[in-house]
Amino acid sequence: MFFLLGCCLIIACSTQKKQGQANKFSPEKQLNLLTQKTLKNINLIPLDSMSIPRSLKEDGTIRGVKSRDWTSGFYAGKLWQLYRFSKDKRLEQAAMDWTAFQKKERFDDHTHDLGFKIYCSFGEGYRQIGNEEYKQVIIDASEQLIQRYSEKVGAIRSWDHNGDKWDYPVIIDNMMNLEMLFVAAKLSGNPKYYEIADKHAQKTLNHHFRGDNSSYHVIDYYPESGEVRKRNTHQGHSHESAWARGQAWGLYGFTVTYRETKNLQYLEQAKKIANFIFTHPNLPTDKIPYWDFNAPNIPNEERDASAAAIAASGLIELSQYDTSNSEKYLAWADQVLTSLSSKPYQATTPPFFVAQCVGSKPHNSEVNVPINYADYYFVEALLRRNALLKNGALSEVVAD
Repeated sequence: MFFLLGCCLIIACSTQKKQGQANKFSPEKQLNLLTQKTLKNINLIPLDSMSIPRSLKEDGTIRGVKSRDWTSGFYAGKLWQLYRFSKDKRLEQAAMDWTAFQKKERFDDHTHDLGFKIYCSFGEGYRQIGNEEYKQVIIDASEQLIQRYSEKVGAIRSWDHNGDKWDYPVIIDNMMNLEMLFVAAKLSGNPKYYEIADKHAQKTLNHHFRGDNSSYHVIDYYPESGEVRKRNTHQGHSHESAWARGQAWGLYGFTVTYRETKNLQYLEQAKKIANFIFTHPNLPTDKIPYWDFNAPNIPNEERDASAAAIAASGLIELSQYDTSNSEKYLAWADQVLTSLSSKPYQATTPPFFVAQCVGSKPHNSEVNVPINYADYYFVEALLRRNALLKNGALSEVVAD
């Protein structure tokens, strides 16, 4: 009797263990699914420099943009990422084809978003195929970007628009363009790109954050003195609210600047932002934030899955630098990736992967739709998590 009971308990425990393993989220499995989904639909998206997939319109059709748009590099970047994972030559060719449209943007002197446009496309490609032309495009774009730097302000100017509102606006998103400058310093051997990126990060650290470690979206400076003129939140609920994607940009950006500079101030800020986001009382249990942590009608507000994807990718890298909290960060990232891989957050219209994103609710722009940068950072986070599980390191999927 006892022998039979013992056998039953062993079998039951073994079954539960196998079920637990079967139900455990697998980034590799998800990457395989996304790769197959992309290959199945790749010919449904016409190769068109005037219609690079960005998001969905209200009628459910694809919103395509020209290469000038700040999001134009993410689609090619996603294809490069999936090629990195699969080594499927069809994805490599598609990535090269879409990347080619971005080349002229290296000389765009109207934007700070050259990192998004060039590094997420040419940068991804260069890391995988080592094309010398791609290398030069990255250096050219970095040279163009630093023309927007002011020594008096100590930061790279963001927008040129809304001159009636701001004199020298610097947005938290601009932290994401610094990685290209750090890489350009290595590729060119010229330290000026590193130095400007570092100064910009320091200026942002000094002025963008509130006492609770949340971030303003826009800091406007006096061009002649570099003193703060205004503190605003342009795409969030209010000037003093915590716009979700802005918090994610900060987490990711300061993690990268720590990687490149080893300045402990940047690491500490990344840690503070991570804790702000993932211990916030308004963060839902599935770890996908509302579009603004202070939106007035929570829980009846839209989620922003793009913010979650960006934050998850940043968290995974941060786990390798703040090792005492590594387990916590990876657990949070796993929750995000599990949620984004579930049906409610999966887009059903090719070529998109991630649904329930918010571009700018105050402007009624791209509210509760798939957006290409959510896909890009979702795939990047999956690649990073998969690399850690398989190799215990991020060296294959993080810029060196």
